[in-house]
Amino acid sequence: MADPESGPMPQHVAIIGAGWAGLAAAVALSNRGMRVTLFEASRNLGGRARRVTMDGKDLDNGQHILIGAYRDTLDLMRTVGVDPDKALTRLPLELRYADGFHLCAPELPAPLHLALALATTKGLTWAERWQAVRFMGALRAAHFRLEPDLTVSALLQRKRQGAALCKYLWEPLCISALNTPPERASASVFAAVLRDSLAGSRTDSDLLIPRTDLGTLLPEPAARFIEQHGGTIRLGTAVRNIRESDGRFRLDEDASEYTQVIVATGPQHAAALLADERLEVQRAQVEAMAWQPIVTCYLHYPETVHLPCPMLGFAGGIVQWLFDRGQLGGPKGLLAAVISAEGMHREFDQDELVQRVHREIAATQFSAMPAPAPEWSRVIAEKRATYSCDAGMQRPAMETPVPGLLLAGDYIDCDYPGTLETAVRQGLAAAQHIVRPTYKGTKEKGRP
Repeated sequence: MADPESGPMPQHVAIIGAGWAGLAAAVALSNRGMRVTLFEASRNLGGRARRVTMDGKDLDNGQHILIGAYRDTLDLMRTVGVDPDKALTRLPLELRYADGFHLCAPELPAPLHLALALATTKGLTWAERWQAVRFMGALRAAHFRLEPDLTVSALLQRKRQGAALCKYLWEPLCISALNTPPERASASVFAAVLRDSLAGSRTDSDLLIPRTDLGTLLPEPAARFIEQHGGTIRLGTAVRNIRESDGRFRLDEDASEYTQVIVATGPQHAAALLADERLEVQRAQVEAMAWQPIVTCYLHYPETVHLPCPMLGFAGGIVQWLFDRGQLGGPKGLLAAVISAEGMHREFDQDELVQRVHREIAATQFSAMPAPAPEWSRVIAEKRATYSCDAGMQRPAMETPVPGLLLAGDYIDCDYPGTLETAVRQGLAAAQHIVRPTYKGTKEKGRP
């Protein structure tokens, strides 16, 4: 216990959760010379975006895509010594489907790159291309601000977007970014994503696909940075309760005292830590959240099997996007099929899912057709990959009624969905609030 007459207790921040939000907060605070202790219940860093090892293969628990607008994540990578130019494959915006639909943004200044991309899209009529241009123009005129209770499906219907546009462009982008079906997804959040990607600078819409596993991409370098700057990381240490008294915090039965606590766990774990009666509203908001899954099916074929591009879209089946890991720094012949949000695929067991995915891949016409069956396959299903980004939902704020207790994570109230960039931004915002308590969040375009 600190002696009241010896002056204020030196700042010591406890961060609960070593996902991307917790790591971002710990890096930022450690970089400012503050004492940090990071708690993680599991033995792995990265939370819901981490490396997993199966049958001696290093895989990700889901195929993640970043975009050029993810400036805070890219800056954080540089801070901990990761070169994004080497760790990520940067591709100009290109949505290419197995059945011939093709949108590609040329290297022109914004907004010409988007206008020309829409005007030259293969698989759309001229009327549909004009509909898409008008849609983006209407969002820009409204400053990308929409009613909070409007769904993406209702927005597309209101703006008279045709079936092909919805099938190949707007609905896949909604599911990829928000991991929520369009009929329940927030149009307001979707508009913010379009604002900072398609309607941003030319490079903002670039696709950044990891060339390495997620652990190497950020969590492990971040952990080294934290420890090199005097921070402590305690893996395999679950925190079950937080007690506050006279502006000091204790976790469970640990004798250590902390001046601030950042709860950076996933929302499904945060509710149990918000037991203080002053946190009733925040706890209720977290407990009310629904969840959406992401399934990644890895299939390893002979080395001759490859896609015509690193990322290929599918429409009409259960596969949404197929990634050629051999073109992204991984083993040749390894494909990753991604299925986001709820859908009919949840009715299949893993063997049935692998067979269905293989059949959909085999039905395409790319240059080297798959073998009769993959040589190896694994399914990684994250049942609670993200919260369901529903229209009208209430998300908790970073600040709580308990002074010194902050929340951080991709579910915190802002205009972005549950992405890696959101997690990093909210972790940095919580750290900045501790460094400068009057901080209320960056207000510049695209930042919560």
